[in-house]
Amino acid sequence: MAKILIGTCGWTDPDLLRSGWYPPGHRDTEKRLRYYTTRFPLVEVDSPYYALPSPRTTALWADRTPPGFRFDVKAFSLLTGHPTRPAALPPDLRGHPRDEDLRTEIWNRYAEALAPLRHSGRLGTVLFQYPPSLTPGPKAESFVRTARERARDWPFAVEFRDPAWWHPDRADRTAAFLRDLHATAVATDTYDGVQPAPVTTPGLSVIRFHGRSPHWGKGTKEDRFRHAYTERELTEWLPGIQALAEAADELHVLFNNCCADAAPTAARTLQDLLRTGLPHQRGTTSRTAP
Repeated sequence: MAKILIGTCGWTDPDLLRSGWYPPGHRDTEKRLRYYTTRFPLVEVDSPYYALPSPRTTALWADRTPPGFRFDVKAFSLLTGHPTRPAALPPDLRGHPRDEDLRTEIWNRYAEALAPLRHSGRLGTVLFQYPPSLTPGPKAESFVRTARERARDWPFAVEFRDPAWWHPDRADRTAAFLRDLHATAVATDTYDGVQPAPVTTPGLSVIRFHGRSPHWGKGTKEDRFRHAYTERELTEWLPGIQALAEAADELHVLFNNCCADAAPTAARTLQDLLRTGLPHQRGTTSRTAP
C-alpha cells in the first residue's frame, strides 16, 4: 500500500495567517514553513502559477524542510493555457510573442527555478492544471503532449477542469493518453461532485479537495473555495483513498479549501480517520505532534 502524504495548498494564505492557526511569534515565512512541517509532510505551492520563483527562494524552501518532505508545485499559467498578464512574465520576455518559443523559454526558467527542490529530493510533482477551455480532442492532446515533452524528465501531474475528459464515454481514452505520457491523473472533490481518476503512473497518485462551495467556478476566490469539510464527507472518501493507495507507491492528498484554517483542519481530520480506517497502510500519513 502507498505511503499517504496529506497537506494543504499553501502555507501563507492571508486568511490562514489571520485565522490563528500559527502559534504566536511565527511572523516570518521561515518560522511558518518550519512549523507547517511539524504538522504535515506535504504542501502544494501555487505561487509559481502566478510568477516564476527564483532558485534562491526554492533553495530556501528545501533548506527549511526535513528529509522526506514534499512540495507539489503548480505550473506557470502560460504553460497550461491560462490567461497570463504581461506583468507576470520576466521583464525581458514581456514583449515576446505568445508562441511556442516563449513557452519553451518559460519552461526552461521554471525548471531552473525548481531545480533545488528536485536535487534535494523535496519535489513531489509538477501540477499542470488545465482550464475548462481545454476541451478533449486532438488539438488539446497535442498541447498536453508538447508540455510533457518539455518536462520529459520531470514528475508530471495533470488536472483537467473540463469534466468531459473523464466522461464515461471517454475516460478510458483519457487514462490511456496519460499513461502513454507517464503523467499522473489527478482526482478532485468539488461542488460539482467527486471526479475520480485512475492510477496512471505507478509511482504517484494525487487527490485535490477544492471544497464544495455552491459558488465553485464563479465569484471571488473566497466564494469559490469556502467550505469546511465534515467528518462524514471525508469518511466517504476512505474507500477511494484506499483503492488509490493500493495501486501506487505514493498518494498525495491536498486540501485547497483555503479560507481561514479550513484546509489544515480538514487535513488533520483526514489524518485521524486514516489512522483508524486504514490500519494496514505502510508509511506515515502525517508528521504531527501527539
